[in-house]
Amino acid sequence: MPSKPKPLQEIVAENVRRERTSLGISQEEFAARCGYHRTYIGAIERAERNITLSTLEALAAALKLDIKELLVRHD
Repeated sequence: MPSKPKPLQEIVAENVRRERTSLGISQEEFAARCGYHRTYIGAIERAERNITLSTLEALAAALKLDIKELLVRHD
């Protein structure tokens, strides 16, 4: 039986966390770059928030990525 696909919210969370840490920046610094509060970024990275497209756009811009890079599963 095929495994259940990972929810997109979790994929985005993992990708944001991975990309942020690969840049060596804290959640606080990343939040400032995005224009959001650190606790909101933390909630996104824990897949606790269902973000809007405009938030996804801000996250990608702060990471200097194309939006689609945050939506692709990297296993």
